[in-house]
Amino acid sequence: MSTGCAICGKPVETAFRPFCSKRCADVDLQRWLSDRYVVPGGEDDDENPLSEDIHRE
Repeated sequence: MSTGCAICGKPVETAFRPFCSKRCADVDLQRWLSDRYVVPGGEDDDENPLSEDIHRE
């Protein structure tokens, strides 16, 4: 396991793990919210595929 902050590489603080500070945690959150980070998925992925599977049964 890495001992450096996921954003800047400084030592991790327990309160903000895996980050060194609230600032780095906020930078990471902003990257997710601005679609800079994405989880890959297929073209057929729906926003809520489980609810459709329930209705098909």
